[in-house]
Amino acid sequence: MKYLKYYLLSLAIIAIDQIVKLYVHFNMDLGLPGQIAVFGDWFKLHYTLNPGMAFGMQIGSEYGKLILTLFRLVAMVGIGYYLYYLAEKKVHPGLLWCVALILGGAIGNVIDSTFYGVLLDNAPYGSSTPWFHGQVVDMFYIDIWEGSVATWVPLFGGDYMALWPIFNVADASIFVGVTIILFLQKSFFSESPTEYRSSAEETTEVNEVEDKSEY
Repeated sequence: MKYLKYYLLSLAIIAIDQIVKLYVHFNMDLGLPGQIAVFGDWFKLHYTLNPGMAFGMQIGSEYGKLILTLFRLVAMVGIGYYLYYLAEKKVHPGLLWCVALILGGAIGNVIDSTFYGVLLDNAPYGSSTPWFHGQVVDMFYIDIWEGSVATWVPLFGGDYMALWPIFNVADASIFVGVTIILFLQKSFFSESPTEYRSSAEETTEVNEVEDKSEY
C-alpha cells in the first residue's frame, strides 16, 4: 500500500508513546517525590496523571471525561480517514506526514483514556466505570517559570501558575504536526491537489524520457 509509510509513522508514535508511559508508570513515583532533573531545573521528568485534555486542561462535568474520550475516539477515526483522503488527493507529502503525527498522538492519548482506567487502575475516584475514564500519563516538564501572578493581571491575578505544562510524547506529536502545518501552510496549500499531482506526474514523465534516452 503506497500510503503505508504515513500510517507506519503513526504506529511508531503510538508505540514510543505507550512504551514511555508504561515505563514511567512502573518505574517512577507519582508526583513530586519521583521527579527527576534531566537538564538542570528547566527540564524534568515528572510523573503525573491528567484526567482531562492535552496539557492538563479539563472538562468540568460529571460526564466530561466520558464525553472527551468518546470525542477522541470519533476524532481518531476521522483523522485516520482524512489522512487516506488527502493521500488519495495527492496533496503535498509534508502535509501527510504532519497529519500522520497528529493521528499517532491522538490514538496514543485515546488508549490511555479508554483502557488505563482498567489496565493501570488510574480512573479518578468516583468514576461510574473504569472504562473510558482512564487518566492520561504525562511526564515531560519544561519548567520555564512558576510562581504567583501579579494581582493586577486580569483573570489570573493572584493565582499560582506554571508557565509550561507537563506533557507526553502524544501531546508533543500533535503539537509538532499542527505547528508545522501552521508555519508551512502556504507551501502545503499553495497548489491544489490536482496541480500538485500534475507537476509530480510531469516530473515522473521527464525522468522516464531521460532514462530511455540513455539506451
